[in-house]
Amino acid sequence: MRLRDLSDLILLAALWGGSFLFMRYAAPAFGPLPLIWLRVAIAAGCLAPLLILRRQGRALREHAFGIALMGVFGSALPFVLIAWAMLSITAGLASILNATVPIFTAMIGALWLGERLGISRAAGLVVGFAGVLLLAADQADFKPGGSGWAIVAMLLATLSYGFAANLTRRLLGGVPALVSSAGSQIVAAVLLLPFAVWFWPTVQPGLMAWSAAIVLGVGCTALAFLLFFRLIANVGASRAVTVTFLIPLFGVLWGSLFLGERLAAGMLVGGVIVVLGTALATGVLRWPARA
Repeated sequence: MRLRDLSDLILLAALWGGSFLFMRYAAPAFGPLPLIWLRVAIAAGCLAPLLILRRQGRALREHAFGIALMGVFGSALPFVLIAWAMLSITAGLASILNATVPIFTAMIGALWLGERLGISRAAGLVVGFAGVLLLAADQADFKPGGSGWAIVAMLLATLSYGFAANLTRRLLGGVPALVSSAGSQIVAAVLLLPFAVWFWPTVQPGLMAWSAAIVLGVGCTALAFLLFFRLIANVGASRAVTVTFLIPLFGVLWGSLFLGERLAAGMLVGGVIVVLGTALATGVLRWPARA
């Protein structure tokens, strides 16, 4: 990678890792649905003018169905699930669980699109899910107020991301990145608007909560999408996806620095296993060949 590409990769990981910090901070003040509506509406407001300037509105209309599905499964649904989960679990744990996205992507690709996994990728699925089970055994608590259902919500969110990734390959191949990213945010904003109005908090959130929501929309969504697709264009998807391994590092770091979260030994071990499984599932690491 060139220095610029490497800096893009690190900045992208810092932004996406920071999204858990900002949701952890702002979700209690806004509630999950209003907060995520703000996130996608702000991102749509940033990306839509670029779409108009580049005159790509026609592509948006031509692929409206696929983009609408992306708005649901790639933004609205997983964002809301994660925001709800952040009411009960730490930013560090959420960022580690988020690393399972490539694992679900590979699994859905094999089941839906008939992709051959090979020994390394199949081993990655097994190792990754073993890490998830270890994390769940160490962290999950299904008593009232516990973290159990929040962990389930996080895994459902990563499953939705995995489905959206395969959906993009199936329906949106060749569609400009700006079209799919801007269109999906617009769809998510329209879809979530009535829920945001209905569940809008009766107590006005403070300045810090508003600041967190704005940074979440501008930095962690609009800017992050642009960085991600620029990375794909410059270094390829296989290298761009390595951001997955850096997100937990920044998620744990920001949670520790700004929220005083502690990284328990069980979470550390489980996180390492999940990241190892992800590396195998994405092909970054390969299972040793038999002699």
